[in-house]
Parts: sequence; C-alpha cells; structure tokens
Amino acid sequence: MAALKARYDHLLGKERPEIVEIVSWAAGNGDRSENGDYIYGRKRMREIDRELAYIARRMKILRVVDPANQPDRTRIFFGARVELADEDDERQTVTLVGDDEQDAGNGRIGWNSPMAKALRGASVGDLRVVRLPGGAKEWEVISIDYA
Repeated sequence: MAALKARYDHLLGKERPEIVEIVSWAAGNGDRSENGDYIYGRKRMREIDRELAYIARRMKILRVVDPANQPDRTRIFFGARVELADEDDERQTVTLVGDDEQDAGNGRIGWNSPMAKALRGASVGDLRVVRLPGGAKEWEVISIDYA
C-alpha cells in the first residue's frame, strides 16, 4: 500500500505537472500535427492518467493485513512464510503476499498465483499438487511461519 501511495504521489505531484508544462509550451509553438514534443507529451500524459486511475482503483479496494495478527497459525493464509519440499526433497521457502507485491525471484508469490491457491488452508504435513504451465508438481508443507 505504501509503495502504491508513493508511486501515485510521484506521478501526480512530479511527473504529470512536468508533462503538462511541456505540452503547454509545445502547444504554444504553433502547428501541433508535426510537433513531436506536443504529440509525445500528450501520449505520456494519457499513460500517466491511466496509471493514476489504476493505482487509485487498487488503493480503494486494498486492505492492509498484518500477518502477525493471524489467529490460526497452523494453516496457510495470507502473509504466511511456508517451507515446502518437492518429490526430490528439494526445499523452497515462499511467502504469500498481495498480487501487487509479488516477486517470485525472492520467494514472494501473489495470493492469486497457482501455487498460492493450491497452498491456501494447508497444514504442516499436507501434500498439495500445483498445476503450472510446465506440468503438475507435488509439494509437501514442511513449516508455516507468520513473522
């Protein structure tokens, strides 16, 4: 939520006013049909406005959840850090986060990802099959932590 708010404030307070100034200056130069600054500026302003609208919609529906306040720590819910083992006993640790926060390279998987959907509600020792584009894979839940 904080990252979305910071991005929104940056776009609205810094980038958009700069583009508006460039477009105003370019519009005053005459023929707009062949004015690159004007054309690019208008295009960039539309992109910024679209992103601002998207961020505003996301912030309106988002809810900040503190995983430390999870009452049932024996099952996997939002915010859980989960250690998994596959059939070859290769271990992987993932944290279930909001879709806007996901970063698979750092073990942060989005709440609506196939793996997160398969893990929801599981307890230690449960086996879950995750259907991925490369095929199905079975994972065993080794540990659950809400830090």
